Amino acid sequence: MAGFLWIILRRGWKDPKTPRTLRTAAEFAQKGSTTKGSSAHSAACLGALRFLRTAIAALTLATQGLLLHNARMKNAWKHVALLVVISSLAQAQSSKRIPCESLSQIALPEAKVGSAESLQAGAFPAPPNLPPWLAGEPAFYKTLPAFCRVQVQGKPSADSDIRIEVWMPNDWNGKLQGIGNGGFAGQLDYHNMAVAISHGYAAVATDTGHTGEAIDARWALNHPEKIKDFGYRAIHQMTLVAKASAAAFYGKAPQHSYFAGCSNGGRQALMEAQRFPDDYDGILAGAPANYWTHLLASALWDAQATAMDGASYIPAAKLPAIAKAVNAACDAQDGVSDGVLNDPRQCRLDPASLLCKTENTDACLTVPQAAALKKLYDGAHDTTGQVFPGFLPGAEAGPGGWGLWITGQEPGRSLLFAFGYGFFADMVYEDPQWSFKTADFGQAVKDADKKAETFNATDPDLSRFMKHGSKLIVYHGWNDPAISAVNSVDYFNSVEKAMDARNADSFLRLYMAPGVQHCSGGPGPDSFDEAMQSALELWVEKNNAPAEIVATKYEGEGAAKTVKATRPLCPYPQAAKYKGSGDTNQAASFVCAGK
Repeated sequence: MAGFLWIILRRGWKDPKTPRTLRTAAEFAQKGSTTKGSSAHSAACLGALRFLRTAIAALTLATQGLLLHNARMKNAWKHVALLVVISSLAQAQSSKRIPCESLSQIALPEAKVGSAESLQAGAFPAPPNLPPWLAGEPAFYKTLPAFCRVQVQGKPSADSDIRIEVWMPNDWNGKLQGIGNGGFAGQLDYHNMAVAISHGYAAVATDTGHTGEAIDARWALNHPEKIKDFGYRAIHQMTLVAKASAAAFYGKAPQHSYFAGCSNGGRQALMEAQRFPDDYDGILAGAPANYWTHLLASALWDAQATAMDGASYIPAAKLPAIAKAVNAACDAQDGVSDGVLNDPRQCRLDPASLLCKTENTDACLTVPQAAALKKLYDGAHDTTGQVFPGFLPGAEAGPGGWGLWITGQEPGRSLLFAFGYGFFADMVYEDPQWSFKTADFGQAVKDADKKAETFNATDPDLSRFMKHGSKLIVYHGWNDPAISAVNSVDYFNSVEKAMDARNADSFLRLYMAPGVQHCSGGPGPDSFDEAMQSALELWVEKNNAPAEIVATKYEGEGAAKTVKATRPLCPYPQAAKYKGSGDTNQAASFVCAGK
């Protein structure tokens, strides 16, 4: 029977009309069946049968109109082919682990293993030439367990060069952790990979197809295929490569797969949920830059509001005065005067109230500066209406506030200015001489939206994600000076509207974090990543839906690090409300209330 099946299947594989990726996968499975003996031969047949079921499912989706054009159909075949590899490897190994080095021989569609090496506990050196948030503490790497490191080059197009690394600890918890990127990517997040394997996860990360600093988009100039890799292909491919690698190394596929990312990583997270809903069982999306084209059009709006002339620029020295006025007007609205606005949407500060009465000092604003501040609070508009939500009061001061993201230390020197320039100059107009000063804002929005399919992850229909049984947690700091927190609220509301609130509640939660800036930092309790990951896993694996999650604010570093405050984060639209008594630095003094 097994031989008869292979005769039929091999005729299909050799048919030139069969997609190349399927033929590659089948030949790989066939090779395993002819070199491992009769038991592997049977296992390969089982893998083939699994392939047939997968292929039929993919074709069924196509006939239902879910795969709408040739490009998506091609991606579906790639997905099926990699699943064939995963199935064949897992069956052939019969749940027995193989030597790490043998993974260098894995045949992956449109990807090639560059190296596979076993590393003893503490042997991986701290990565050089990475910013601190991607490298972490060098001493931490000495504590890592023994693991298998696989380096892969993904090449879905002739111009693609996607660097992927999969780290698999010898002592595996059966789960896969995918790790997202910030900014324009260009580097691997070794720190979070290390954290993941230290907790027993297999971990995977990618540079999304180019090398460079997170604020540099010059790699994109005249490279449309690299832009697609960055936009959506690289994360999907790294996920499939990781699953295939785990199936080969451990002899079985991951029981559960998770993804976490913030900022652009949050956009990647939502892109996965919308475009590749079968990739992950649980997704954690922080401060998502999912409305990418309008977010960076908003950065152009901000630049034109504050840096078109010297008079409109708000210097960093004036930001504390704005923050002081915000707190004076709004801090006590939530019942606690602690420098944290529970819901800054309720804060109404008229920039005109900050106008200088006599001389121009750091304690007041000039008329052009007040006008610029109003534009930042109002948000980007064109002739059709709101393009992107404005910034909320409360995030102006502090090391991660407006001075870093919006105004900069001088005109045109902020992070949002750099991201806006990189997007329009290198991705939209392909013109390094492009200038915000000569750009027509309305036309720039239209031109940016021509790239929406590549970058934006705004589809509210998550029905396929829901049907897969996956869960999604989105979080956003109310004090975010990079991406208006209202954007996440808007997306959450759009999903509830598109899918009905009851359906959305079965797989989606949104947590808004008072006083938290972009991904972390700010006056509010900003440490909650592990708590959210735990809540997500309980939801996926035990169907225990999350309620409140406790966030912590630390002060000090290293051995001197202590807990300053804790506060519950509530599932939106609920918010933490002070009970009226008790220590305001303790979560127990608050209750989640609201709708």
